[in-house]
Amino acid sequence: MAIVAGVDFGTLSVRVSIVDSTRGRLGSAVENYPLHRKREDPDFATQAHQDHMRALAAATRKAVTAAGITSDEVQAVALDTTGSSVVPVDRQMQPLNEYYLWCDHRAKKEAREITSLAHADGLEAIEWCGGVYSHEWGFAKLLHWLRNNPEKRGQFASAFEHCDMVAATLCGITDPKNVKRSVCAMGHKWMWNSKWGGLPPQEFLSKLDPLLDGVREKLDGEYATSDAIAGYLSAHWAEKLGLREGIPVPVGAFDAHWDALGAGCREGDVVNVVGTSTCIIAMAKKAELVPGVCGVVPGSVHPQYTGIEAGLSATGDIFEAIARRAGVKVSELAKGLESYRAGQAGLLRLSWDNGDRTVLVNPELGGVTLGWNLVHTAQDELFAAIEGTAFHTRIILERMAEHGVRVDRVINGGGIPQNNPVLNQVYANVLGKPVLVPAGMPTSLGSGIFAMLAAGVFKTVEEAQDALCLDHTTFEPQADAVAIYERLYPLYRKVYFALGTRDAGAVALGDVLPEIRKIAAEQQRS
Repeated sequence: MAIVAGVDFGTLSVRVSIVDSTRGRLGSAVENYPLHRKREDPDFATQAHQDHMRALAAATRKAVTAAGITSDEVQAVALDTTGSSVVPVDRQMQPLNEYYLWCDHRAKKEAREITSLAHADGLEAIEWCGGVYSHEWGFAKLLHWLRNNPEKRGQFASAFEHCDMVAATLCGITDPKNVKRSVCAMGHKWMWNSKWGGLPPQEFLSKLDPLLDGVREKLDGEYATSDAIAGYLSAHWAEKLGLREGIPVPVGAFDAHWDALGAGCREGDVVNVVGTSTCIIAMAKKAELVPGVCGVVPGSVHPQYTGIEAGLSATGDIFEAIARRAGVKVSELAKGLESYRAGQAGLLRLSWDNGDRTVLVNPELGGVTLGWNLVHTAQDELFAAIEGTAFHTRIILERMAEHGVRVDRVINGGGIPQNNPVLNQVYANVLGKPVLVPAGMPTSLGSGIFAMLAAGVFKTVEEAQDALCLDHTTFEPQADAVAIYERLYPLYRKVYFALGTRDAGAVALGDVLPEIRKIAAEQQRS
């Protein structure tokens, strides 16, 4: 028997779970931290390192109390975070600014420049991240920071993803050169791959902007998968967290990647980690390039597999926005959705409210809802938004399957599927596949798995999964609803590519509104 701590940093809070190797999760605690936004700049989204660490310390102490154990029983602590969430630091590892959070979208111009130059120079790395570099990723955010903080450039020593910064802080590392960097984070967001010798060449980066001169060396160091140890808990942070000094801290990763393993992901599974946004995670022994899919990285999800990541830039955020505009909570607006039939709302809603992460990789898009009439309600829009995120997910899964990624099972992980059976059933019906949902909250179980490996309790990820992962509840496709969605999906797909592709050819869309009205009328009569 062994006990570890698994940590999951989300967009608005950190969850710490105390996990036993035989009894599973013993207790957990959540602490919130502020997200800094600006009304005058909707692309702005930052958080403070000190807020993260304060919340981690408080949540860890509360989780230990909730688990009913003594703090010296915890044998390892592992953590995952959002990404790309980037912080520039000085030579003593002190933050020079707040994190550019994953949902900070100020670096759109920089991302376009990276994409353009990468294609012009034939940079192989751009093809492995879907052909388009995102404004949500590391180099774009770092370049935006350098351009907009001239007074701090002289202090700049390096930049870190959130998962690497927290691990280094916990281990008392004060020299950027001694920090181990996550293959998961750097591979998916910074174009790192051992295949071409690591990061893009300095020549490319300097050509992009002279402000990046020397940055490759500043980002250099040991890059490792999460079966490696980042360091050991320092005396200072052991006291802050209430844990034992010297316990191992493995190299961290992104939350969705470890959440997928915590939800039971094996080769052939696709996990939709559905929260404020959706990360779609798969892994394969062999993987090829997938156009429009934002990352294919060896060792990023499971150390022995190639991880594949895609996703939606907003999911829960869309549901929240619809409810906010209606002046109610999502939970209130969702009451009665279980009575809706497929296509009944008569609305076709595209999930572009925060841009398109996959497969168009276009931040300039906005939400589109087709089919409004004078009696439609906010609840109708909420149901259509659930259908729309499911249709978008289907587009992504079809793109992945076309390029050799097995899609045998679909697992809906993340927080929303735990409390939204309507969403799970709609996904099963739209995808035409059973959708499995963990029978409990899988968040932070992935961290628990890697903490167990760091403590030497289990030898493999699979062995740890067998001991720790939850059972699944299965939502089977309903034949009548599947038939309706097989009529609606081609309409969605046509509109998705026609409106979302800047240079799309002429597309006849005159059948879309009449067909969705016809389907809605049929469903309301039945």
